Amino acid sequence: MAQFVCDVAGVMTNRILVVEDNQDMADLVAMHLRDMGCEVSVVHDGDAGLAAARQASFDLLILDLMLPGTDGLQICKQLRQDADYTPVLMLTAKSTELDRVLGLEIGADDYLTKPFSIRELLARVKAILRRIETYNQVETTQAQPVIRVGELCIDNQRRTVELADKVISLTAKEFDLLWHFASQPGRVFTRMQLLDSIWGYCHEGYEHTVNSHINRLRAKIEQDPSKPVYILTVWGVGYKFTEQDKQLSA
Repeated sequence: MAQFVCDVAGVMTNRILVVEDNQDMADLVAMHLRDMGCEVSVVHDGDAGLAAARQASFDLLILDLMLPGTDGLQICKQLRQDADYTPVLMLTAKSTELDRVLGLEIGADDYLTKPFSIRELLARVKAILRRIETYNQVETTQAQPVIRVGELCIDNQRRTVELADKVISLTAKEFDLLWHFASQPGRVFTRMQLLDSIWGYCHEGYEHTVNSHINRLRAKIEQDPSKPVYILTVWGVGYKFTEQDKQLSA
């Protein structure tokens, strides 16, 4: 979750960690983020980046994919395994579809391929921070921290899922996707809407990322994934969560 700090004037300031081994690029990115009013920390190798992310609270991590020591994908993967859901913007010189999809599915919130314009980078950063702020505002006013549907129990505060009293292990994005569905039963979402809500951008051509996450969710929570009862397909449109047997618990 995003944690905000105040500067001396009382203005809310976002804390961002930049992990980039190219010092000139790191300095350029940091300079523009500071001009935007952010508090920025910079490290130049993966091991230091992972340590910094674990030692302090940040609102956003900007990670280069290829780093000395621990690479960006491994940093992201380890943080998600630690139940650290700080947003991650991945930077990379690689441009293959496999690299992009892998980064997103491991838990990155967005992906920017080098070379990129500073204007585009700042736009992505603003969008991620705006989305997280909106999410946090919804979280503080949400009436039901636990959703129960049949044998499925989703606890949003503990970020845990149980099926027939058995704990189900989900990735950060799988949990976000499941909660997004379950908190709005019966509402039909297109793949692009889900990409925008869960990943923060309408990544053109990434609809299969939604499909793969839903397939993995179904494999974990459905008794028969080929005949789902929780996450339903609306043919030609998208997906929705069942409205049957829904009980809320505070």
